Amino acid sequence: MPGADRSAAPAPADLALPVAGNKLLTADDGAVLRVADLPADTDWVPLGTLDGVPAWATEPAGAQDLPGRWRGWASLAAEVPEPLATLASRALAVVTWRRTHRWCGACRAELADVPGESARRCPGCDLYVPLRLSAAVLVAITRPGPAGRPDELLLVRHSYGPTGLWALVAGFVEGGETLEAAARREVGEEVGLALDGLTYFGSQPWALSGPGVLLTGFTATAADPGAEPVVDGRELAEARWFPLDGLPAELPPAYSISRWLIDATVTAARR
Repeated sequence: MPGADRSAAPAPADLALPVAGNKLLTADDGAVLRVADLPADTDWVPLGTLDGVPAWATEPAGAQDLPGRWRGWASLAAEVPEPLATLASRALAVVTWRRTHRWCGACRAELADVPGESARRCPGCDLYVPLRLSAAVLVAITRPGPAGRPDELLLVRHSYGPTGLWALVAGFVEGGETLEAAARREVGEEVGLALDGLTYFGSQPWALSGPGVLLTGFTATAADPGAEPVVDGRELAEARWFPLDGLPAELPPAYSISRWLIDATVTAARR
């Protein structure tokens, strides 16, 4: 449960998530740290609670001298339960936002924390600066397979990042756009397909693309079952239809909403 209550001091057994750049500190064995594991003078920022236990983040000075294991969010998310991965994503987002939003962008005064909120306000011009999210969409697109064959799923390979993976069409939402409009636009731009039956699936905070990214997943069918994808040549290197009983091994990791969408599509087709 996200929260920003500073009224109570951290207790020794509370969860602790130190952040340095895009890394999080855990114990050597990968366990989440507790407040008692950090120096007594640590400056803590409230994150909320996990299963009723308060959680705190910090950006410690002399991070390199702290005992434990610094690791990226993807490494952590691959090993821990999903709620803890979400908490780690929030820690990265909150700490990064606080570091990059210290000064007012309108009048240059130093921003002040808003009590009880993940937000800051300018004492000079009253500018309100909340913790902002960057929304992105991804779509699992299917079409009927050849006669007597299973449905097919469209998978793409990007021209950047983990280029060996077969993933889903995805992209960021533009200002003034709904999530649904963004999904249709991204699919049209990247693979040249129109969609039918666009349906919301779920969402996931996603720290791998940067702190504060929220992925929103959709399922859809190709409006023209005979249409073939045409890649944009910039973001995508390849796009192919795969039968649901013959998906490639190089799929997104199990902790990602992209994989949840793919697995849910396969499961639905077997019913």
